[in-house]
Amino acid sequence: MPNKSERFRLAAQALAFARTRNRSGIPILVEGKKDRRALQALGFTGPMELANRGWSMERLAGWFAEHLQNDKPKDGKAPLILLMDWDRTGGRLQSDLRRRLQALDIQVDEELRRTLSKVLKPETRVVESLYSMADELLEQIELLDYLEEE
Repeated sequence: MPNKSERFRLAAQALAFARTRNRSGIPILVEGKKDRRALQALGFTGPMELANRGWSMERLAGWFAEHLQNDKPKDGKAPLILLMDWDRTGGRLQSDLRRRLQALDIQVDEELRRTLSKVLKPETRVVESLYSMADELLEQIELLDYLEEE
């Protein structure tokens, strides 16, 4: 495993890409309010949906199928970013939601979760902890955004 600064650079890169997609209207589905707050601290301003809203997973998947049915992102990637925690409970939720959404022909982008789970495991296993890392990550994310604009 690379050193911490390299791991945070990889995390910032994945977050910057997901943030760009989110800002262009691609919704990101997280577990709860603290996860949304963490992403907002990292500059995510696009649509963010919560898995924990008192609905069954079946109803939640159906809602997304209804709302994303005709959405075809310009970048050709999946129309929904799925980001559950990378602990055991989050893994089960991620798998359940992926399975339900794909059964309804909704493809999900799991690259952000895959990358964060690899590079941030020593520091955390939950999305809400990104809030406490925001200062360190945001500086790198902003730099990546700046470089992409040039």
